[in-house]
Amino acid sequence: MALFQRKSDKQFSHEQTFESQYINPYIDELVEHYKTRLLSETNLEQLISLPDGEKKITIERLINTFMSEEKVVIPRQDKELLLNLLINESVGFGPLEPLLKDDQITEILVNGPKEVFIELNGRLQKSEVTFRDETHVRHIIDRVVAPLGRRIDESSPMVDARLPDGSRVNAVIPPVSLNGTLISIRKFRKTPFEVEDLILLNTLNETLSRFLHAIVEAKLNVLISGGTGSGKTTLLNAIAKAIPSHERVITIEDSAELRLNRASVIGMEARPANVEGKGEITIRQLVKNALRMRPDRIIVGEVRGGEAFDMLQAMNTGHEGSITTVHANSPIDALNRLEGMVVMAGMDLPTTIVREYIVGALDFIVQEERLTDGKRKIMNISEVYVDENNRVTVRDIFQFKRTGMGENGEVFGYFRPTGIKPRCLERLSIFGIHLNEQMFDPTEGDHYELESERVHSL
Repeated sequence: MALFQRKSDKQFSHEQTFESQYINPYIDELVEHYKTRLLSETNLEQLISLPDGEKKITIERLINTFMSEEKVVIPRQDKELLLNLLINESVGFGPLEPLLKDDQITEILVNGPKEVFIELNGRLQKSEVTFRDETHVRHIIDRVVAPLGRRIDESSPMVDARLPDGSRVNAVIPPVSLNGTLISIRKFRKTPFEVEDLILLNTLNETLSRFLHAIVEAKLNVLISGGTGSGKTTLLNAIAKAIPSHERVITIEDSAELRLNRASVIGMEARPANVEGKGEITIRQLVKNALRMRPDRIIVGEVRGGEAFDMLQAMNTGHEGSITTVHANSPIDALNRLEGMVVMAGMDLPTTIVREYIVGALDFIVQEERLTDGKRKIMNISEVYVDENNRVTVRDIFQFKRTGMGENGEVFGYFRPTGIKPRCLERLSIFGIHLNEQMFDPTEGDHYELESERVHSL
């Protein structure tokens, strides 16, 4: 006699999605039952470490054994659904698994058990995925943080983590959250965006690409500024390809996201304190340590506090060609943010000295923005310098000029030079990079032929 009696005659077709699982309480009950058996009768950590193909075969063999012992017989379609759900629930990420596997989805936002939003083509939309209840959501986030040696509970209600594929996870639970468990997952492409990809997406054009490649190759210091989700890290990853292959690059991040497909890259990642409040490694400590590791360039994923001073100090003391990002809404705002961060580092210096220090370190600010239609754009490439009157000056070399909006909310516009020639042209020439100066002529727009010649020495 079967251990379970079927509670619903509804059949599931092979094409139905996993979020339909709760339409059939019988399958749902089997999932919970066999998940409990897997947890109690197998080494789950060993299962998780298996390759995906072997993992599925092993779980399928175990479930077949369990069902045979209990004399449970179900249709083939239901059995296949049962196995997929068990894999997702026991060694995967439950209802989120199909969303994580969809390469078109860039962000997943869980607002409690019954609301899951996804970002698709730059815009948020509600998905059909739901969790059974609050306990089910907590089980999934525990699955994420447990292998990393972290915890989330009432005494520690917020956690940052990273999935095996590199996706970044943030979770918040009550009492801090008023809407149950909240999960935010920032997904990353399996293959990082190249500059050519960003050109196709109209994040920038050929002219801006050529200029950015030149200033990175010529070891000018670049700050990428923008709001959350504006594409700062993606752009940093793409333009860093211009760094010559013989240079030693050290990347420093709060949560590892950069993937520089090149030789001689050393990555370091900050570490939060453990459950006893010990063992924290900060970005600032890593920047200081990087200076002892013979770097040609230092790339900091994002500056948020006192580490900005150490980063600027590195830029000012011979580590040229460094790149970092900051949360800011404009190039001027970015400078003001950096000024505030230097103060956070405990530097008791007059404002004028701090600004001169910043300007001495930075050469260009690249401002990126996510527009109302969800598209990411470079809005400004601005040069930073001190003018003849000893004033800090930020002037745009290139801009994105908006011209209107379409019926579907699409933002219209074009990239254009402002007519100002950057002061770095002589430095570029020293590095053997000669840009066609027509690229800075606003009357030419994008219609001139881009030219670039190289000077090679034997």
